[in-house]
Amino acid sequence: MTMPATTKIRNISIVAASGYGGILAQPGFHCRAEMLLPTQISNGSMGRKSSFGRISTEVTRCCTMRPGVDSGSATDRNPPVELDSCSTPDQLVATPPNQPHSSSYTKGLVFDKGPAGSWDSAATGSPVVKRYIGDDEERWYMWYHGRSDGSQASDSVGLALSKNGIHWAWGGGAVRSCGDTGLVLNSQDNWWAFDTKSIRPSELVIMSSPMYSSVYWLYYTGCSSDEVRIPEDVKILFQAGSGVNKIYKSLPGLACSQDGRHWGRIEGDHHSGALLDAGSADEWDSLFIAAPSVVLHGADDLRMYYHSFDARSNHFCIGMARSRDGIRWVKLGRIMGGGATGSFDELGSMSPNVVRNPREGNYLMAYEGLSATGARSIGLAESPDGLTNWARVGKDPFPVLEPSGEDGWDSRSVGSPCLVQMDGSSAGWRLYYEGMGRDGRTGIGMATCKGKEPTSFRRWEGFHC
Repeated sequence: MTMPATTKIRNISIVAASGYGGILAQPGFHCRAEMLLPTQISNGSMGRKSSFGRISTEVTRCCTMRPGVDSGSATDRNPPVELDSCSTPDQLVATPPNQPHSSSYTKGLVFDKGPAGSWDSAATGSPVVKRYIGDDEERWYMWYHGRSDGSQASDSVGLALSKNGIHWAWGGGAVRSCGDTGLVLNSQDNWWAFDTKSIRPSELVIMSSPMYSSVYWLYYTGCSSDEVRIPEDVKILFQAGSGVNKIYKSLPGLACSQDGRHWGRIEGDHHSGALLDAGSADEWDSLFIAAPSVVLHGADDLRMYYHSFDARSNHFCIGMARSRDGIRWVKLGRIMGGGATGSFDELGSMSPNVVRNPREGNYLMAYEGLSATGARSIGLAESPDGLTNWARVGKDPFPVLEPSGEDGWDSRSVGSPCLVQMDGSSAGWRLYYEGMGRDGRTGIGMATCKGKEPTSFRRWEGFHC
């Protein structure tokens, strides 16, 4: 598949704009990350790193057009995702050819896998959804992972667009222009890289820049071909809810873009280009690091939440790290493990999605819980400051979304949550998630909560609900 041409960029001074859960805070936040890109590549012994050892100088070409969004026109709770001048209204109302019709089986399903021959014909999931409200229109962007048919196929990242967050414009191939939808980022083929097997999006953070009106930072999970060993009984349960046969070592990565479609990787300090390495043999995250969810808290304060498998407790656990520039991270340790005996998350918590609640000032975490039977559900935890005292919501913690009944498309598992806070007449919350049916078929669903606190969700059934 033809990939975009590449170009070199030099010095970029990026000022972060605080964002959380598809929401943008008030302007004026100053978290500065200096990204120095040398004009020429300085080939090291491995033939890849720049002389700064931080950022790859080969960056895919971004659209040269200036995004047509006046940051002043956006509400203070929505990110200034650019409205592409080359994206027509017809493109945004178009739905993928595989989009299902309403029925009891497809209740909640808003994005299905692609048709045969497309880049996402075998699987879709890991939704990262962002919403923009302009003066007279609404746009939704969703980055997600997809995989084509074939034994050697790997997960890649794609982009879909929508005018309402329900009906999505889909693309079956690689993007070629700033108005396209479809495949936007592949795994690497460099032998030294951490993401040669597959990549899945985890979080998108929108930055402001003196050079461009907006820059996108995509935090993602990259997998190598190294298999991770966990206890066989836990592995069987994990596989039952995920549909995967093997668990591969994963680490967090970062890519940047000017238009959300053409991406260049930013290399971390780890020799593989990852932002963080797994812990040492006696640490809780010694096997892998997955699903990095990044929140901008304040000036020079970015926080990453991720999950791993703690071989000491035989539970999947969530930990966090902290950074001043979004590239160099310091781990703070584990913040949440498995739940009580018999609970929906007895064997652990995974795939955190953390948002800052502007109404209450606290932090909310939607996460994927694994039960002792292998069922995967979505739970909710909260913290007053996002650092400590994380607690499951409710005296007797319960999932906010469980797998559907026997006849549902997501009857086997629900996970990879993404919270989006609504406003105006539709005040409440939306929960986008990855679902799997009994036959192993995956898709992306949506559930809604009408209250101020996202404590109970119902699968979307239509605009009449």
